[in-house]
Amino acid sequence: MAHTTVYVGYTVPQLLKGASRIFPSHSALGVLRHSSFYYCTVNGTIKSKRKMDHLERTANNFRQEVITQAKVCGITNESETVKRLRLAIANKDFTFKAGQWVDFFIPGVSVVGGFSICSSPGLLEREGILELAVKHTVHPPAHWIHTECTLDSEVALRVGADLHGYQEGKGNGHKLGTVKLYYSAKNTSELLFKKNILGLMNTFPGKITCCFHVTQQRSQICKELQPHVTEGRISEKDLEKHVSNNTSWYICGPPPMIESISKLLSNIGVPENRVFFEKWW
Repeated sequence: MAHTTVYVGYTVPQLLKGASRIFPSHSALGVLRHSSFYYCTVNGTIKSKRKMDHLERTANNFRQEVITQAKVCGITNESETVKRLRLAIANKDFTFKAGQWVDFFIPGVSVVGGFSICSSPGLLEREGILELAVKHTVHPPAHWIHTECTLDSEVALRVGADLHGYQEGKGNGHKLGTVKLYYSAKNTSELLFKKNILGLMNTFPGKITCCFHVTQQRSQICKELQPHVTEGRISEKDLEKHVSNNTSWYICGPPPMIESISKLLSNIGVPENRVFFEKWW
């Protein structure tokens, strides 16, 4: 069955890390994990909880048993607020699937981080490299990455669960047809991985499309991006054209954005069991 996926969000690691698997399986973009101080469910009610640390929030999620040492081999600024961390993994038995995250252990920091992997499993297989994109916050692991982490810093990683097995276990047999990404940020400099996304659009014309939204753009938009950029927030009008029985909706962003888009989708008749999301700090 042909299938359409609409991805709505403020961040896009899920799209990129699933790119190498995007056509074999519908679930490559199906990413859910407990995050921030909210519990998230596929089709249940969103409920606020007291603020919990990463290990508490994900205590019931499957994890690999192996904790692997890693060394920082690259740090780049993806934007003013986001750093991309490249980690060299020496352990040949360390693997992950598109859609998984890592528990992030830092020597001397008691709080364990939880970060989505933004690179593909193929990069790990070819080069022994894993990448994370981490936004600056006061949360100790993220703060450490932005203020203390240097080349050759040593950390430890453990892979958490993903939705890939969950979806395949349902025996639904879906094959991904097309992907439409709505990606919103304050301005174009905060549109992380935009070159990668444009590259995917060129590689898979008609299969992957993207509409970037900017809400506080002050400078001129470059010619390469202009055809794909809309000024203003993602609206009901943008999304209602994609409503169908074969469309799945994936949302990623700050909790207020999740609440807003979820309500918008409900208003235009999207069933709850077709909406998937994650929440973070």
